[in-house]
Amino acid sequence: MNPADKPEDAATARLLVTCPDQPGIISAVSTFLYNHGANITDLDQHSSDHQDGTFFLRLEFQTPGLDCSHEALENNFRNRVANRYGMQWHISYAADKKRMAVLVSRHDHVIMDLLWRVSRGDLPAVIPMVISNHDDLRGEVERFGIPYHHIPVTRDNKEEAEAQALELLEGQVDVIVLARYMQILSPTFVARHPHRIINIHHSFLPAFVGANPYQQAHDRGVKLIGATSHYVTEDLDQGPIIEQNVQRVSHRHSAAELRGLGQDVERQVMLRAVRWHLEDRVIVDGNKTVVFVK
Repeated sequence: MNPADKPEDAATARLLVTCPDQPGIISAVSTFLYNHGANITDLDQHSSDHQDGTFFLRLEFQTPGLDCSHEALENNFRNRVANRYGMQWHISYAADKKRMAVLVSRHDHVIMDLLWRVSRGDLPAVIPMVISNHDDLRGEVERFGIPYHHIPVTRDNKEEAEAQALELLEGQVDVIVLARYMQILSPTFVARHPHRIINIHHSFLPAFVGANPYQQAHDRGVKLIGATSHYVTEDLDQGPIIEQNVQRVSHRHSAAELRGLGQDVERQVMLRAVRWHLEDRVIVDGNKTVVFVK
């Protein structure tokens, strides 16, 4: 048993709800689960503060005492609660680990952290494949027993390369992580996996683009470096933000030290974003997210 596979995980289910805000929602949900023998162990909710607002709910419950199958539970919830309140909802089960594909180019600091944490059970996922436009990291990935697919991308073959990647991913993954994958995904690719592609990138104030951003940051004497993790949309780097963090720096740091500190922040931010997605803690609300963290 992996160290993170606690016995209670096999019995834990999670319910995510988005619906128009109105009285009685929590009562209806909790009464329904009680009547079916479920034990609620965690509940968090948020209501938007504008008129005719939206209600968001994340709830964990234990399933050993259920009086029906998972399928029957979901059908009953739809008919007796969800339809009445106009809910968008989803029930997942912690025992069903999400299948997480990783796309990477040459930078290894994010992917190696994810591979190690999945291998030791610290992240509740399985990785069915890694896809890269370079072959540099094949040996590192295959040491974890994970298939590595090298799909070169050039200006002339980008559409063909994406089609090849989509064919590999089709029906095989629940979420895709861009662990410093240095290619822009097409709208067609993104549309096949809405709110299921997570990206990480450095974010400075001001934002530096192009080659060697850490040298640019050093040359401008920045005082903060940071990273942002977000869902990928058709608009480049404009998707709903999941997590961000910054590190204060000074004139004493060299460009190489800035790069090292920045990569540390990238790892931390991506880890939290991926974990929260895997644990069903994120609800996308238009261009932003509601993230229920402990």
